[in-house]
Amino acid sequence: MVIASGRSNRHVGALADHLLQALKESGHAHAKVEGLQAADWVLIDAGDVVVHLFRPEVRSFYDLEKMWGGAPETAA
Repeated sequence: MVIASGRSNRHVGALADHLLQALKESGHAHAKVEGLQAADWVLIDAGDVVVHLFRPEVRSFYDLEKMWGGAPETAA
């Protein structure tokens, strides 16, 4: 699972579009996507990897990292 943030709805949407294009080019064109229209929280299920892209306020509200306490964090 990958959790990342964008600075705004437009940024989250652009990150999701870029990721979906990269997945398509690498042969994973059938990734499932939820939330792209609003772009507050976009979920991309690429099979073995699930990506959550959030606006900062939405990320702090849902606090998914809490569910995975003890998992290492990495800065991008």
